[in-house]
Amino acid sequence: MNKKSSNRFKEIIKVFARYGLGYIFDSKNPQDKKSPENLRKAFEELGPTFIKIGQVLSTRPDLLPREYIEELVKLQDSVQEEKFENMKTVFENSLGIKMNEAFKEINFIPIASASIAQVYEGILNDDREVVIKIQRPDIYKNIQLDIAILIRILRFTKAKIKMSIIDPIEVLEEIESSTREELNFVLEADNIKRFREYNKNVAPVYAPYVIEELLSDRVLVLEKINGFKINSTQALRENGYDTNDIANKLALSYCKQVFEDGFFHGDPHPGNILISRGKLCFLDFGIMGHINHSMKKWLNLAIISIATKDKERLVNCILSIGIKKGKVNKLDLYDAISYMFDTYLETSIKNIKISVLMQEIWHITIKNNIQLPKELVSLIRSLIILEGVVSELDPELEIVNVIVSFIRSKNRFVILNCLEKEELVISMYSFVRDSIKIPSKTLEVLNKLSAGESKVELKVKDISNIIIQINKMVNRITQGILISALILSSSLIISNNVKPTYNDISLIGIIGYIIAFIFAIKLLISMAKACEYKKNNKK
Repeated sequence: MNKKSSNRFKEIIKVFARYGLGYIFDSKNPQDKKSPENLRKAFEELGPTFIKIGQVLSTRPDLLPREYIEELVKLQDSVQEEKFENMKTVFENSLGIKMNEAFKEINFIPIASASIAQVYEGILNDDREVVIKIQRPDIYKNIQLDIAILIRILRFTKAKIKMSIIDPIEVLEEIESSTREELNFVLEADNIKRFREYNKNVAPVYAPYVIEELLSDRVLVLEKINGFKINSTQALRENGYDTNDIANKLALSYCKQVFEDGFFHGDPHPGNILISRGKLCFLDFGIMGHINHSMKKWLNLAIISIATKDKERLVNCILSIGIKKGKVNKLDLYDAISYMFDTYLETSIKNIKISVLMQEIWHITIKNNIQLPKELVSLIRSLIILEGVVSELDPELEIVNVIVSFIRSKNRFVILNCLEKEELVISMYSFVRDSIKIPSKTLEVLNKLSAGESKVELKVKDISNIIIQINKMVNRITQGILISALILSSSLIISNNVKPTYNDISLIGIIGYIIAFIFAIKLLISMAKACEYKKNNKK
């Protein structure tokens, strides 16, 4: 460990300890009741790289409890501004040109200051208005260093951090990988161009174009979009927009991105969707979701399963796309899905929230040792954000109803389309072959029944154990009857004052009471042990 890494290691430990978060590294330390708030404050103090980690974690309800998520979301606007001179140096070193040569005008005050970059307004020499996104100095090296330190701490600490079925080290490695992609602005530019290509014929949807000559892995210059946030309902109404219409267009656009393109915006919060010239203008393409052909197939089937309340098919979808992290009991999974259907889909699908349904499926998979692929985790998180935006615009519009309608209209034969040609041929052959056998098999069964040759065989599993339990039950009932008889007879003997007596009380009656008491205690102990044994077996 070099000097810089060693100093940073000590700083991280010191900051976490100061905020009462030592339990993260040492299980002997008690957990502070204010730990969610303290975790946010610790991340803020540790700087932009930890703020970025916190922001990523705030989008992962599969990793952290709700109270932590709600606190870490506050990190979005907690990043200290970097000096313009430092950002100018990054720009010029990355592109090899002077900033004043590339732009006619630049606003030195950033319009946005995020954990990995700052955004400025400018005007090109040809008078086009643009926004300039520049990475913070050494941000990637700092993120790599901090994540490497956290991984080292987790590997060598004695404390065992339980995060459901998910390995915390894998989470950090995933954050490092996704951040590396987000920090490559060339990839973000490719995302923008791909999104524009997919939506070039979709009139209500727009994305800014990229200034190719001012593009590098650390600098991204884009067309400036003059508009207002999609949730600015007052501005929408003042400019003659119908909020219900915008909500419906947004939901349909997202359906197309997910179920048709397999390429969707990964962070559709209001700040990343502007309304301009009657269009939905998407911004910030650093986080994008990708769904391959196979995943799209299963997603389509899953939605159809929910719409048709087909529990068996939904279970099969989950088992097909999920990553098994332990023993999976299909019957338990089916029971959980059945309970979900009975709870949330009892009346009509339009009466449920997609966020509630998705999170319920999420919890069911975790409880059954199934981890959803990260593509689906990103999708679920995006749909939950989207539903919040849509509900602000049109509280009556249900996204899940829009999704089902979209799939039905775009793919009326979704079930047949999800079958491969070979699979369809084999299924048809099997069906025809078995159908031909039905008449002869039916006749054979009827002949055997009429001749008295058919037998019905019932098998009871673990019958010896059942017999043992019945014997124990009968023995306890017998003991209870004998104890009752002994108490009753002893009472009669005492009431008749049968000799010999002591202080005018029959000794035989007293002995009968004592024997009955001993047997009663023994019976109660036996019953208590049996109950404890059953509880342990259930666990």
